[in-house]
Amino acid sequence: MILSHTSAMKTARIAARRLLPSLLLGSALIGSGISQPAAAQSSDELSMQKLLNEVRQGRSRDAADNQKREAAFRADAAQQDRLIREAEQTINQLEARSASLEKTFNANEIKVEEARAQRNERLGALKELFGHLTGAAGDLRSRFANSITTTQYPDRQAFLEDLIEKMNDDTDLPTVAEIEQLWFEMHRELTASGQTVKYPTQVGTDAGREVVRIGLYQLVSNGDYLAYDDATGSVSVLSRQPAGVAGGAEDLQAADAGFTPVGIDPTGAAGGGYLKALIDTPTLTERWQQGQIVGYIITAVGIFGLLVAIWRLLALSALSAKVNRQRKAGTASDDNPLGRVILAGEAHANDDVETLELKLGEAIIKERPEIQRGLSLIKIIAMVAPLMGLLGTVTGMIIVFQAITIYGAGDPKAMAGGISSALVTTVLGLVVAIPMLLLHSWLYGRSRAILHVLEEQTAGIVAERAGR
Repeated sequence: MILSHTSAMKTARIAARRLLPSLLLGSALIGSGISQPAAAQSSDELSMQKLLNEVRQGRSRDAADNQKREAAFRADAAQQDRLIREAEQTINQLEARSASLEKTFNANEIKVEEARAQRNERLGALKELFGHLTGAAGDLRSRFANSITTTQYPDRQAFLEDLIEKMNDDTDLPTVAEIEQLWFEMHRELTASGQTVKYPTQVGTDAGREVVRIGLYQLVSNGDYLAYDDATGSVSVLSRQPAGVAGGAEDLQAADAGFTPVGIDPTGAAGGGYLKALIDTPTLTERWQQGQIVGYIITAVGIFGLLVAIWRLLALSALSAKVNRQRKAGTASDDNPLGRVILAGEAHANDDVETLELKLGEAIIKERPEIQRGLSLIKIIAMVAPLMGLLGTVTGMIIVFQAITIYGAGDPKAMAGGISSALVTTVLGLVVAIPMLLLHSWLYGRSRAILHVLEEQTAGIVAERAGR
């Protein structure tokens, strides 16, 4: 090996460096006439012999290593030659297979052309007829996919798919039976449009559930309106039933003959747009919830105003009854406004007319706050409620316009829904304000009637005192 040879050379150099001083010393001794001892000469000869042996051994090892490398190189070359021969053999096999496949392809292409020519010859004048049949089958496939009758006849879709595939094939033609089946499916769909029938089908996860098909318009089951998904062909119960029409669906499923009134949606075969719009219409509770925090506050204020109005109505009714009893009684009582005014007049009966009139007026003024208590609060609620509704509308519109700024105005339906929700608070404000205003006017009239009785009785007392 090269490494071994290098090591031997380094060893030889080191030995030479060690031997050089001895040689120089020997030469100096010889030159000076001094003789070396025999033992020193024998030691130098042994060192040189040892160095020569080491050099010889290093060369032998290098030669052996070189032989091993040459043998490995020859083995690798043989392996590469074998792989090259195998690759060439594989290429030859693939080229032979490609040539065979090309011959087969050309032969098949000739057969296809012959079959196509034979088909065109067999079609003859019927080629245009089969074109119309293909178009009719395609139209029926689209119609049946959107029709609720597919839940009753699910196998006809597969038949139409196979028929259309066969008609579009260049080497195959539909049979007479298949053409007659297409004609039968057209008539069966036409007949089904005027029928109301019961049959079992899968509704959601409920397999074999009895449903009632009303023509091509509606599916109902157990009083529930069903939805048909034309993309998956599945039937499911509507997440929300239309209000006020479920009773007709129950009666129809229970009936065996005759006429049964039931609500249907004639605008679509898969549920219809009218039914969906009816279902999506928010209820009063949902509308109220759209008002959010402002709507809740308006509602609370309205309930509070209504309670105050009921309280004052009961109080004024009780006062009016007491005043009427006092008018009929012979003696004055201090449990009602009129009695207290009469008592004030009796206390100053000996005073002059002007003093008596002032004292009676003072007594009426003292009774007025009790009679008109709470009416100002009702009036304030009637004035504030519309303003609170306007506040809710303005804040809602701000939110809508912020959404338009972020997402754009590409969906008018969503924008209209946001505006509709914003206007709910205005409606709530008016709903509270209008009854509060009417209640205030009514209660104010009741209080004025009581005060009118007091003023009338006071004027009578003053007139009686002046006539003495």
